[in-house]
Amino acid sequence: MKKLVLAAAVATLAVIATGARAEDVAAEPAAAAVPDNAVSFNVATISDYRYRGISQTRLKPALQGGVDYVNNPTGFYLGAWASTIKWIKDAGGDGNVELDLYGGKRGQITEAVSYDLGVLTYVYASNGLPVSANTTEIYGQLGYGPAYVKYSHSVTNLFGFADSKNSGYLDIGANLDAGDGWTINLHGGRQDVRHNDAASYTDWKLGVTKDFGVVTGALAVIGTNAQESAYTSAANGKFLGKTALQLTISKVF
Repeated sequence: MKKLVLAAAVATLAVIATGARAEDVAAEPAAAAVPDNAVSFNVATISDYRYRGISQTRLKPALQGGVDYVNNPTGFYLGAWASTIKWIKDAGGDGNVELDLYGGKRGQITEAVSYDLGVLTYVYASNGLPVSANTTEIYGQLGYGPAYVKYSHSVTNLFGFADSKNSGYLDIGANLDAGDGWTINLHGGRQDVRHNDAASYTDWKLGVTKDFGVVTGALAVIGTNAQESAYTSAANGKFLGKTALQLTISKVF
């Protein structure tokens, strides 16, 4: 339910010489061209897979990975991402994998303002729940510098909640460059589960990310005001929305 969702873009800075002599320009190394089509892969291990603040793995680790394709001239993209999970079995169903399939278009409205529009389907194969956990959302995001606001709207029932079509999630945050490969991650969100008020809640995250070159590490404090009655694991009786530390080690290649 991610995620996170993780959709990678490829960008290259081009250096253009102006006001220089012809021979000086010719001596400059050629700038690398941005490919029209790019494919990237990502893998991660995470101490506790949280989606919108709620643990999907009984507060235990998960393995994750995905693939992304982007057409740079148009901004259209497609991707797939998967994670190990435990909540389907806790809810009385079957299956221990979440598969996310998504596609959309991103670009710039102005030099400072970006947009991202798309659709995301969460697949829990053969989950066997009374109300299928499979969920499809459409989403739209506006960004301004490091800050963003995103809204996701379900066009199906939401993650197995009965009569929950047209639920919505508002996500506001910022990723602030702190220099030397460090990024400060700020997030606040509100999940409205339609016709299921007891399952609606607010979540938040404060974290840092560091690019070490070989891998990227992230450490965050995550919490919610969710009701324990709605988000307690049937397997071990633990509250899945409790405030906790989350450690992630990831790699994009």
